[in-house]
Amino acid sequence: MKRILIAEDDAEIAVIEKDYLSINGFEADIAADGIVALEMIQANQYDLLLLDVMMPGKSGFELCREIRDTVSAPILLVTAKTDSVDKIRGLGFGADDYITKPFEILELVARVKSHLARYERLTNGTKTEETPEQEGDKEDKIVAGDLMILAQAYKVFVRGDEIKFTNREFELLLFLVKNPNIVLSKNTLFEEIWGHDYIGDTATVTVHINRIREKIEADSRNPQYIDTVWGAGYRFNK
Repeated sequence: MKRILIAEDDAEIAVIEKDYLSINGFEADIAADGIVALEMIQANQYDLLLLDVMMPGKSGFELCREIRDTVSAPILLVTAKTDSVDKIRGLGFGADDYITKPFEILELVARVKSHLARYERLTNGTKTEETPEQEGDKEDKIVAGDLMILAQAYKVFVRGDEIKFTNREFELLLFLVKNPNIVLSKNTLFEEIWGHDYIGDTATVTVHINRIREKIEADSRNPQYIDTVWGAGYRFNK
């Protein structure tokens, strides 16, 4: 049974979310503030995190930023704010998606199912004790300079060190790498990685490109791998 953490200071909303997730076959825990949520994340393994942006102790933004490098599970931010800047900020901290209050509870359940299914497809059967080189003998290994991607294992190595990526970051990088030396527009990347049903805009692409650069480039301000072609899109150099 998949286990989900609901970090929400509104007790009524938290109970409703838990009830509907339970009805749909999920186990859910509730944290009433960001500090308790962090303690629960450190003590337990969750398959997905629902983080309310406006929580006491630690906001959803702060919590997402603190845990993203060590937690690979999908993170959904729940926010009452409709400002796209706040939503992009959350994505910049590593959130996979956001849902705006007030929301239909069935929409929330659908989002949860979608992200869990996507994450399971990407990570299914990837646990191994072998070295990156040994894994690469069996996998679809892609090497570009100091960058190595094991596509089936959902792993990225930079200069031999494994770097943690969120689902979207990995999919975006992999798509760029598999289409080298081609300028891909933001619209193309958005439709390919996020799909038509995603509630957002192409600014999301820019946020994720910046996060990828911070992880793979020696100097993210002077990128070696991912170039910005002004007015056109992005190109992976291979």
